[in-house]
Amino acid sequence: GWAQRLVAPAVVSAATVRPFAAAAKPAKKDAQGTKGREKAKAKACPRQRRPLMTKPVDDVYLTWLYRRPCYGPEQAVAMLKRFQQLDFTHPCQSIFINVFLDMALKKKKVDPFSGAVVLPHRITDEMKKVLVFTENEQEAEIARESGAATVGGVELIKWILEGEIQADFYVAVPAIVPKLIPLRNKLKQKFPSTRRNSLGTDIPKMVQLFRECHEYAVQDERVIKTRIARLDMPTEHIIANLKTVIQDICTFKPPTYDPIVQKLVIRSATSEGLQLNLDGILPQVEKVEEEKEEGKNADEEDEEEKRVQEPVST
Repeated sequence: GWAQRLVAPAVVSAATVRPFAAAAKPAKKDAQGTKGREKAKAKACPRQRRPLMTKPVDDVYLTWLYRRPCYGPEQAVAMLKRFQQLDFTHPCQSIFINVFLDMALKKKKVDPFSGAVVLPHRITDEMKKVLVFTENEQEAEIARESGAATVGGVELIKWILEGEIQADFYVAVPAIVPKLIPLRNKLKQKFPSTRRNSLGTDIPKMVQLFRECHEYAVQDERVIKTRIARLDMPTEHIIANLKTVIQDICTFKPPTYDPIVQKLVIRSATSEGLQLNLDGILPQVEKVEEEKEEGKNADEEDEEEKRVQEPVST
């Protein structure tokens, strides 16, 4: 009796599996025709996205159904410091910002740019190598005293083109610039210019800026990812560095236009990103546009920033 009971299902399943599999083949051919039609139908009427809800009522929820919360800078920094304690991660880890930009002007777009700014509270003691172009012996002496790594005139051009002399930054006095044209293609964005504050007569100021500066650059057409502080720094130092970098970024778009900074996410090397409220961070001149911008940002998709979580090297 037991043997019959055990064998029976095996026989039934063996008998039913084959015809079922065989019958599925022609159905598969039909499905290929309908699949294309279904895809076309789906394209024709895109699925309506549900409006994002504001605040979850529970502490477990689906993040993509809710609008991303915005924090004040003090609150966000306090949260990052708290995350570090709860996670037992390194207290001296770096703090990064991801800055999402509006690169549009009325009839053209702002080209991706790079900037250099002196942070009020330095993250590192490392000094950059600055090369100064001048043919005036007195200016050359001032440049050396200010800490320039290399100082010289047109005789440096050959060595730079051949890669024998390299520097992190190149600054020049206006008198020598016409003679430096052969270096334009080699130095590209590092070619001395007033826009980058690397062309002028105040040699000590230029050398100090570039020896101590913090560099940042636009990536992926509209995002700046850069380190701004260390987590063990006092909160007011972290916020001062943050504001200095943001205000420098804002100089790349005229203040008469909407602010260039649309969204701002702060995080430490080991934490998730926290979106910051732009009030009080953007320069005062742009107050009117900023309020308008915030209303526009509230319902925007946040997935792009959520994806940008990897640590950034500067």
